[in-house]
Amino acid sequence: MIIDTHTHLFPETIARDRSRFFANEPEFTLLYNNPKAAVATCEQLICAMDEHGVDIACASGFPWRNPDHARANNDYIIRCVQQFPDRIRGLACFDLAWKGAADEAVRCIDAGLSGVGELAFYLSGIDDRALDLMTDVMAVLREKGNLPCMIHTNEPVGHPYPGKTPVTLEQIQTLATTFADNRIILAHWGGGIFFYHIMKKQLKQTLKNIWYDTAASPFLYEPAIYDMAARAGVLEKVLLGTDFPLLPPDRYYRDLDASGLNEDQKQAILGKNAALFYA
Repeated sequence: MIIDTHTHLFPETIARDRSRFFANEPEFTLLYNNPKAAVATCEQLICAMDEHGVDIACASGFPWRNPDHARANNDYIIRCVQQFPDRIRGLACFDLAWKGAADEAVRCIDAGLSGVGELAFYLSGIDDRALDLMTDVMAVLREKGNLPCMIHTNEPVGHPYPGKTPVTLEQIQTLATTFADNRIILAHWGGGIFFYHIMKKQLKQTLKNIWYDTAASPFLYEPAIYDMAARAGVLEKVLLGTDFPLLPPDRYYRDLDASGLNEDQKQAILGKNAALFYA
């Protein structure tokens, strides 16, 4: 089974003319002002899944500042899940700064979504205010069966690109410590913090409830990153995430094939590990 844990979908109204949604949405503008930045609908995701042999995909919208935009995008994800219950799972997405964020999480989970994400702090990183804003939503996820929260992270060094946040490894460590009882999926390999599983003290325990998705990996890392995850002892925590429509699944398959992993290890990343959340 192949499970893609990280995809993004938008309603037709946004797919047709995204420019109407740039006003007062600096994060959305940052990521999607370039016409080459692809947006996808549910039907396009299903077609890509069929083409690339993906059995299940988990979709989210965008952390809109405008609550009406966020609710509409979440409603679209709910409809996608209802239309394709055997193929699509969904995450509730919103700007944590609204007072009603936890209520929106409850509404979406009660409507059939599988957790929350991709939460992002594109302009601030995961600072103390971000942690405070997460508290009520993380409590909802624990109360609803310890559902996952997927959080945008990125490597704190290297080349700049749209959506690269000022997050630090220390902030990611503090996130893991603050919400030690939550199941957290860190997008984009967790900014590389998984390398520190090889430390003799503290980090293995701190990161025990952390998983890592592979979103954007072909843009960021050589295929050897999979071998490094194996050496660090975290392969059971690595989840295929394509960030579709950013990249198609086969681009990740090629990197896996170029790594030194055996077939059982590849299958774990492609779907077995994610079955805990989405099968």
